[in-house]
Formats: sequence, C-alpha cells, structure tokens
Amino acid sequence: MRNKFSNAALFTALGAICATSGFAQAPGGASPTGSVAVANPTYTAILMEVDVNRPAAEVWKRVGKFCDIGEWLQFPCTITYGKDGEVGAVRSIGREILVGKTDLSYTYTQPVTEGRPYIVYHGTLEAKPVTATTSKLYYTLMWDNSTLADDAARERDKAQRRQVFEGALKNMKTLAEGGTLPPRAPRSGGPGGAAPQNGPGSASAPGGGPPK
Repeated sequence: MRNKFSNAALFTALGAICATSGFAQAPGGASPTGSVAVANPTYTAILMEVDVNRPAAEVWKRVGKFCDIGEWLQFPCTITYGKDGEVGAVRSIGREILVGKTDLSYTYTQPVTEGRPYIVYHGTLEAKPVTATTSKLYYTLMWDNSTLADDAARERDKAQRRQVFEGALKNMKTLAEGGTLPPRAPRSGGPGGAAPQNGPGSASAPGGGPPK
C-alpha cells in the first residue's frame, strides 16, 4: 500500500515537472539577442542518498546502466547515439549525454536547446561501498534556477525535483535488493498530460532534470 502511494506521488511530481519545465531545462524565452546564455546564473544543487542492503558492485550492475533510468524512473528510455555505458552516449530521456563515468558512477548533462535559456543541468548517480555487503546510492543534481520567476518558484522547482529523484532512489533500492516495482499507472500523452516525447528531466524529458 505504501509502495503504491509512493509511486503515485512520484508520478504526480514527475508530471508536474514535465508539464511546467520540460523536465530539466527551464521554461522561459531566450534573451532579446537570441542567445541561450544566462547573464546572471544562480546555481543550486540537491544531494540525495539511500542505503542499500547489497554490495556496491552488485547494486551498480542492477541499476547503473545509463538507460536503467527507464526502469527505475518508469519512463521509456533508449540509447539514441553511441553505446550504453560509454562516454558520449545519448539517451532519449532529456536527450541526456553521458559526460563522465567511473566503475560505480556516471555524470550526465543535457544539450543546449534553441530558444531556451541554458541552465547547465547536470546529474550524477553513484554507488559507494559501506561494508562488504552494504552500500549507499547517491544522486546529485545541479542547475541554474535564475530563469524562474521568484524565490517561491525556485523552491517549488527544487522540491519537485527532490520528490522525483528521491522516489527514483527508493525504486533503485527496491530493484537492487531483488524487489519489483508496481506498474506505472496508465497515462494519456506524457506525464502530467505533457507530450511524451522526451520524458522527465530534459528540455522535454526526465533526466534533463526532472522536477526542477
């Protein structure tokens, strides 16, 4: 029952993010000059973690591939360029690009989108050993929130992103410990009524930064 409620809340937050922010890249027009550069950025970050009752290497093998996001975020993912796990690979969610990796981590970003301010959205997922049989998963998001209207909008954006990715971490924990996720509720169009094209986290998808 609790699992169902958590997933329902996750989908609601994910839908809100997709509908209002294209998932990662912030809404808003480009500057009068047509540049996507932001004149006075204000960078913010969210650091999240969850304990997992499995060794780090085992956890990473289960949830650490670049397109595993499709399973634990429950949003379709395909590799559209390169190979899953190789630097330079691109996934359909948010058109996100794998820009760095280690044996137990990866970092991704989203590309510049014409007509939208570039918010330098980056995410890092990492598994860290705690003991020989336990580990922690860490998820870090960083982006420029200066394009949002005011402090209240920035706080809402941050809270939505946190809700989506903390839910994703819980899903990763469930999968890594051998559990299964309940099916995602049916939806028409994309999450929150948004077009399904890119998913959460992108200029139009998850991954590009889910709830900002």
